[in-house]
Amino acid sequence: MSEPPASPPLVLQDVRRTYRGDGGDLPVLRGVDLTVKAGEIVALVAPSGAGKSTLLHVAGLLDRPDGGVVRIMGEAVGNLADPSRTAIRRDTIGFVYQFHHLLAEFTALENVILPQMIAGTSRRAAAEKAKSLLSGIGLGKRLGHLPGKLSGGEKQRVAIARALANAPKLLLADEPTGNLDVGTADGVFELLLTTVREQRLAALIATHNPDLAARMDRIVTLREGRLVG
Repeated sequence: MSEPPASPPLVLQDVRRTYRGDGGDLPVLRGVDLTVKAGEIVALVAPSGAGKSTLLHVAGLLDRPDGGVVRIMGEAVGNLADPSRTAIRRDTIGFVYQFHHLLAEFTALENVILPQMIAGTSRRAAAEKAKSLLSGIGLGKRLGHLPGKLSGGEKQRVAIARALANAPKLLLADEPTGNLDVGTADGVFELLLTTVREQRLAALIATHNPDLAARMDRIVTLREGRLVG
């Protein structure tokens, strides 16, 4: 008897998010519907200020929607308590940001070891995996370097390795090459695409770059709080 198909890593159903302030309400997400399947790379395109980061934060359980349903691996997670949401972020979701957010006082190797140890992996096993990840993306000779001694492209490669350290099912990236020069950005982006495809992750990648977006499996555009395309 065949097993039922696995649930998509990410499903958003009628997701809404409004920011409230002294100047009144600001609706950002007005009913977003999106499914990202395992092995699929989706480009999220929108002008600055349109809500891309908000959408990624809601999908990644860094922010709570005002309405709608967020499902991670088939589980409705929007109303879970904070400890459960934290565990899902740690074990199931990987993040890559435009600015790498590496810990400046730790080496490249240590930056990739730490999230694994937080998840309960022994330091020895975490170090072995960190070395393997970093060596696999061309940083085998930079393991002991602090972020201040790495180039912009190298820092972003470390950030990608860190995002993959706990073997996530879903990868979310917010303008991961937006702070890099064109040549470096292309190399980092190719690495990201190759890794996602090899590991069959579900990936939602926000980008302003139409050329990079065109290299993904499909493009969705956030327009007036809804996704089209």
